[in-house]
Amino acid sequence: WQYETAPTMSKGDVDALIARCMRCELLDELLIQMVCNELKAVLMEESNVKSVAAPVTIVGDVHGQFYDVVELFLIGGKVPDTNYLFLGDYVDRGPFSVETITLLCCLKLRHPQRITLLRGNHESRQITQVYGFYAECQRKFGSVSVWRSFTDVFDYLPIAAIVGNSFFAVHGGLSPSIHHLDQIRILDRFTEIPHEGPLADLMWSDPDPEKMGFAISPRGAGYVFGHDVLKRFLEMNKLDHVVRAHQLCMTGYQELFDNTLSTVWSAPNYCYRFGNIASILEVDEHCSRQFNVFGASPESERPSNSGGPARPTSQAADSERYFT
Repeated sequence: WQYETAPTMSKGDVDALIARCMRCELLDELLIQMVCNELKAVLMEESNVKSVAAPVTIVGDVHGQFYDVVELFLIGGKVPDTNYLFLGDYVDRGPFSVETITLLCCLKLRHPQRITLLRGNHESRQITQVYGFYAECQRKFGSVSVWRSFTDVFDYLPIAAIVGNSFFAVHGGLSPSIHHLDQIRILDRFTEIPHEGPLADLMWSDPDPEKMGFAISPRGAGYVFGHDVLKRFLEMNKLDHVVRAHQLCMTGYQELFDNTLSTVWSAPNYCYRFGNIASILEVDEHCSRQFNVFGASPESERPSNSGGPARPTSQAADSERYFT
């Protein structure tokens, strides 16, 4: 049974849901279904490449680390006081994927002009069945109906954003099939992320300072691309910078290619074992960039049998940079 004809929730109704979500309360299945159905109507109005005005705060992967998302809002400012652009990967890996995506969906429903949610490679039916979100929904609700509601919403999320007419924002990276932004604008995004092709590339690709052109990715999807590829893309689209997420950064962020590409990573102590710092990228009205770094929230749940977060060596962390 769908809520397609249900009355629209009032702003007060959604504010009440947000208050519950901020306390890490689980909403019931029918409420989540209502939120998802109303949110799809909002997202339907957004283009594949959404224009986002500066100033804006850009957020990378959060992966179900709910209390670190709450910490992020304490540091960066609450919605709607701060304008946010999230780059995807809201679920999987962390233990509170349901609570995290529920909160973000409610915030988007309540303040659609002050928070933008892009799609990441984990906003996918196939990936979430492997990396935790599907199992979490089954465990917390005893069925997969909530998983179906959210994965349906994922099909509606925009692919990319243009920030202040200067930055290209996307979850993963570039594609050999995409030269102009208009080629992204005409993609059919209302579908499961395919195994290959331009939509998959935008979700999965990574920069590599040791490569030129495009090369096969060790992830098994998308490509790695070099400085020459990025420079050509920026010039052809009259842009200055690419900001993306998708790769663990031990210091919370990374800048490559003469500072024309930034990676922002927003899940501190990723998987409660990497010991990394996180960041958000604050872009002012002149499109100047500043990374605001932060550590794990004191409330972040650690594995009960752990004596503390494991801190891998820099070499180990580098070998795990695709573990995202």
